[in-house]
Amino acid sequence: MNIKAGLLQLSHDLDGQESIESHKAAAIEKHLKWIAQAAQEHVNVLCLQELFFGPYFAAEQDRRWYQAAERIPDGTTVRTMQEVAKKLGMVLIVPIYEEEMPGVYYNTAAVIDADGSYLGKMRKVHIPQVHGDPARAGGFWEKFYFRPGNLGYPVFNTAYGRIGVYICYDRHFPEGGRVLGLHGAELVFNPSATTAGHSDHLWTIEQPAMAIANGYFVGALNRVGHEQPWDIGEFYGESYFCDPEGRIIASGPRNEDALITADIDLAVLRTAREHWQFYRDRRPDTYGPVSQDLP
Repeated sequence: MNIKAGLLQLSHDLDGQESIESHKAAAIEKHLKWIAQAAQEHVNVLCLQELFFGPYFAAEQDRRWYQAAERIPDGTTVRTMQEVAKKLGMVLIVPIYEEEMPGVYYNTAAVIDADGSYLGKMRKVHIPQVHGDPARAGGFWEKFYFRPGNLGYPVFNTAYGRIGVYICYDRHFPEGGRVLGLHGAELVFNPSATTAGHSDHLWTIEQPAMAIANGYFVGALNRVGHEQPWDIGEFYGESYFCDPEGRIIASGPRNEDALITADIDLAVLRTAREHWQFYRDRRPDTYGPVSQDLP
């Protein structure tokens, strides 16, 4: 199957002092315009960035952001994106802040098929609590906002292939990336919010390596801009697609709004996997310590 896949790396245009409702309205309006552009470019499957409907609010610890969370799939944002997906015939990966019940929240991506049907969700499994740039205030205070995901590593059968999702910090843990492959993923998206000086060196190493080890395509997506008032650093973009051999086949600019697209032939997965027989040569009987905690 030949598909055209896309990534949207966009800046957030409001500062953190605006109301939650204003943040959502502005971000959704901006993304809808870019989604329409993706449709004009015949994109079949499109991934939005981590927590797309606002700023990266985990730069601070403030309970007011709990109000941003929505139910999935019954919240307004996912319902809106279902209508858009159906209208455009496009698969959408929609990462938002999820409320399961009052006080229980997840960093989640909803997956919507090209007919508008809701296929399911992936909840971010690994939750960081990491200082940002030492020269700046703030950091990645995600444990204040998110419970670790409890849905495992699902893969979704869409109109345009078998799609997996791994969210931001998850990419540093190869175990889940392997499980996505074992579950049959052909294309894995990693919507992220990562800053310059913090992850640049890793950005084009880890995910191509994951693509090689598992024989699938990866779409690595990073938001862009300096978000106020926290300004924890530059969300630098440079989103890209890589193939099962780890080659970057399409990439975006640094710190500019952009739609990044790649023409993907899913048939090459068979060629890559038949050459590198990593699934044949696995030794899961020897990997027990990986699933055990530290002594």
